[in-house]
Amino acid sequence: MPLRLDIKKKLSARSDRVKSIDIHPSEPWILSALYNGHVYIWNYTTQALVKTFEISDLPVRTAKFIARKQWVVAGADDMNIRVYNYNTMEKIKTFEAHTDYIRCVVVHPTLPYILTSSDDMLIKLWDWDKGWSNTMTFEGHTHYVMTIAINPKDTNTFATASLDRTVKVWGLSSTQPHFTLEGHDKGVNCVEYFVGGEKPYLVSGADDKLVKVWDYQNKSCVQTLEGHTHNVSVVCFHPELPVIVSGSEDGTVRIWHANTYRLEKTLNYGMERVWAIAYLRGSHALALGYDDGTVMLKLGREEPVVSMEQNGKVIWARHNEIFTANVRTTLESGGVPVPDGERLPLSTKELGNCEVYPQTLKHSPNGRTVVVCGDGEYIIYTALAWRNKSFGQGLDFAWAQDSNYAVREGSGRIKTFANFTENKSFKPSYNVEGLFGGTLLGVRGASYIVFYDWEHCRIVRRIDVTTKGVYWSDQGEFLAIATDTGFFILKYNKDAVTEAFESGTPLPDDGIEEAFEVLHEVTERVRTAHWVGDCFLYTSHQNRLNYCVGGEVVTLAHLDRHMYLLGYIPQTNRVYLVDKGMNVVSYTLHISIINYQTAILRKDFAAAQEILPKIPNDHRNRIAHFLESQGLREDALEVSIDPDHRFELAMQLGRLDIAKDIAGTAESEQKWKVLADAAFSATPSQLDLAESCLRQAEDLSGLLLLYTSTGDQAGLTRLAETAKEKGRFNIAFIGYFLLHRLEDCLDLLCSTGRIPEAAFLARTYLPSHVSRIVKLWREDLNTINPKAAEALADPMEYANLFPDLAVALQAEQVFRGTSALHPASSYTQHKEDLYHNLIEEIKGLTPEELEAAIAKAEARQGRSLSQQAPVQSQPPKQAAPAPAPAPVSSPSPVPAAGRAASPPASPAPASPAPAVPSNRTPAVASPAPTSPSPVSPVASPSPVRSPVMDDEEEEGWGNEEDDQ
Repeated sequence: MPLRLDIKKKLSARSDRVKSIDIHPSEPWILSALYNGHVYIWNYTTQALVKTFEISDLPVRTAKFIARKQWVVAGADDMNIRVYNYNTMEKIKTFEAHTDYIRCVVVHPTLPYILTSSDDMLIKLWDWDKGWSNTMTFEGHTHYVMTIAINPKDTNTFATASLDRTVKVWGLSSTQPHFTLEGHDKGVNCVEYFVGGEKPYLVSGADDKLVKVWDYQNKSCVQTLEGHTHNVSVVCFHPELPVIVSGSEDGTVRIWHANTYRLEKTLNYGMERVWAIAYLRGSHALALGYDDGTVMLKLGREEPVVSMEQNGKVIWARHNEIFTANVRTTLESGGVPVPDGERLPLSTKELGNCEVYPQTLKHSPNGRTVVVCGDGEYIIYTALAWRNKSFGQGLDFAWAQDSNYAVREGSGRIKTFANFTENKSFKPSYNVEGLFGGTLLGVRGASYIVFYDWEHCRIVRRIDVTTKGVYWSDQGEFLAIATDTGFFILKYNKDAVTEAFESGTPLPDDGIEEAFEVLHEVTERVRTAHWVGDCFLYTSHQNRLNYCVGGEVVTLAHLDRHMYLLGYIPQTNRVYLVDKGMNVVSYTLHISIINYQTAILRKDFAAAQEILPKIPNDHRNRIAHFLESQGLREDALEVSIDPDHRFELAMQLGRLDIAKDIAGTAESEQKWKVLADAAFSATPSQLDLAESCLRQAEDLSGLLLLYTSTGDQAGLTRLAETAKEKGRFNIAFIGYFLLHRLEDCLDLLCSTGRIPEAAFLARTYLPSHVSRIVKLWREDLNTINPKAAEALADPMEYANLFPDLAVALQAEQVFRGTSALHPASSYTQHKEDLYHNLIEEIKGLTPEELEAAIAKAEARQGRSLSQQAPVQSQPPKQAAPAPAPAPVSSPSPVPAAGRAASPPASPAPASPAPAVPSNRTPAVASPAPTSPSPVSPVASPSPVRSPVMDDEEEEGWGNEEDDQ
């Protein structure tokens, strides 16, 4: 059977003819030596040209990385060797190495040596620790020496290929060859050692179009590979795969099976002749050099061939050799806990060998046997003694839950086996691309998967999805289907399937519709996966270790490289993963968490409650988020220990008492504000809680809203004083204004340098204070503009310029202290007060009625108002009366010099408002009068208005929108 190799092109870069190629062992770089005299370094990840070295005007036929020195060494047709630092681009050394073209340079893997070969028929050894001195020269070939290869199993020996039709093997202890291999009819262009195992093999390619495999211990030709139609220019054994790769001037790269010597693939990328091949130990990468540029390929999958059974025994393959270790024993015997993500120090032992090259290896569900698949065959071994239990032909293999199995043969026929004996055989009508085991047998087609029952191979259900992997839970109740874009979690309805089969009713072609129920879809690509109870554990293509339970995806760890899931051992509470280098790491995942989540999903809340105390506290928050995702917020609130999460849950559940306790502990201003809003919105409103929260948050705007809406005069008084202390003058002004403490409003404006606004406030609401304020205004303005200061008119000196001033003074005395703060709920009772004209009401009084009103006001105040501001019995001579201003909706708590307000009235909203507002906008606008022009005299009565500041003025006292 053919070897299954997926070949992907990772880089294709056009350039001049590439004569030599090398791959950096740690950086994603390819080194290309060009016939035009340049050397390029390509990044095969970004497809970009990283560095360029201009070596010579003549061809550069060979170049190699010396990674441990950060060097590039190159040999050219000018017979010189050049050494560069590939980081700084600095030339380290240039020296003449040969008397003819330099064909090859190789770097010793451990010693400070390079070996060079040339058309002068010599091989030379150079020691860079000795100033690049030529320490040995090897003579023996009678024609150009084309290639050198160092033996990876014995680095003191090396082989050379020459156009004298021979391959010679040398040692560093002698300048004479140990022996010569002859068999090619024409010049030999290339030679390479077998690096994948213990076979003492060499491979060579020559101008006779042949590839030959040699046993250098027996000094004999093992196999001759025919197929190329032109000179074979390069050949190698792949270090990780059982293949021989050869390149030829016929433009093709041929891949041969290293065990059967069968031709597996022929690659032709249309880039003319092939001159160079390079590989990287520990990788499936392969770099090719052509006439027209560089190509990099990835051969097959790089997933490690490894399997772990439920007790922690790990079995893996390295080429044809099988090894084993036990991760559980390592943890239990170590004494010191291994941190998450750290490599486990495994005690490895060799288990045996495998007759086929393993491409997959998998334990049976009961752990007693292991199947190895490769080369179109499968072999089942016992897990303990590694004895051959069964074997056969098969491209795919799948285990059933009861450790029976199925295989797919090359013809497309599928056979099922029970107790290692063939049970059923069938050939689907569609092209089969793969098998998946589990509770049902999954057969993958081009864009769908068909599930069959194991016993009778009847169709259970066809699902139209391009499937990459199928994973069944241990109980067979749940199924995950991985695709190119994510995965689906399905529930298998075994009872419905049994009932449908027993009914005898003919089933549709796509099977039983009730067989599966789609539970969840997650858009994250799965690399490897494993079920633990009802929890789907997987590694993603984003290098994350996640698990999905109930549709909720939780990240256990972020991985720094590609990792592959081995499994989970409940006894150690750890998940085990392995990388392609067979480094095993583990991460903690408590079985109590898995069992708890499984019980919740099964709605077994009593069992979940018993498990909860076993869960460590540092995992409680993860459990709380899971419960929240399942709609169990009450339980999540009880489990969570994260204050922020508990606060959110308490708010969602309306548990404001718990939220208040959390906010008090957290001392978070934002939490107090959120809780205050919730208290406002509660049914019924919790105003005491809202007030407490706003005070804790020092949210003065919110308190203003609350006190004005509820008519809380004492609260508003405290708020005004607090706002004044904290420099929040806008809020202090509003508080004083609504409390009718107009003298305090004047003092606040004056103390903060807003004397023009104070003058207009006095003119409108406290005319008896106008003279004092105008005097202050003049003094303040005189420092800036004396002429403008002289232009200011005092109403007491120029009463003729201020119509109805005397009436305004009388109104101030009559209506002082008549208003009170009312809640917003009483708006409908007081809304008509907004339209009273106080000036007209005073004018309508007889002298006797006026005296009586003043006396009543004095009695109400408990002091004589006439001593503070004498009332004129007759108004002074006035200028022509000004037209009456239009009514406004702003509150007028004290008399104005153009209108009058009804004595019992109090400020009320312009429109009806609920008792408990649902937002933070104050019911009364921030009062601040508009400033006059500093050069204009106050020569006419101020229009009646609520003292609301303009935007520019309000900004000076703080933007209330920010507070709200």
